Amino acid sequence: MASLLQVRDAIALNGMAEARQLSLQLTIPLRLVEAMLEQLMMMGKIERIKQNNPCLTGSCKSCPESSKCDRVIYRLRKSPL
Repeated sequence: MASLLQVRDAIALNGMAEARQLSLQLTIPLRLVEAMLEQLMMMGKIERIKQNNPCLTGSCKSCPESSKCDRVIYRLRKSPL
């Protein structure tokens, strides 16, 4: 079973990562990875970044699958100097 440190280290090695990517990389269930990511965010170790990928049609507001264009990635939180 992966630990919080392993999840944090995997994010550090990748620079940034999606939950699904971490789940596959660490071979642990996606729900467990998501819970660990939430814990790391509460601890102030990582941050969540929502990226909007522009679609090719340009009509995202009326698209029933518009939420599939959004990606959530995680990266280490930069500590203040």
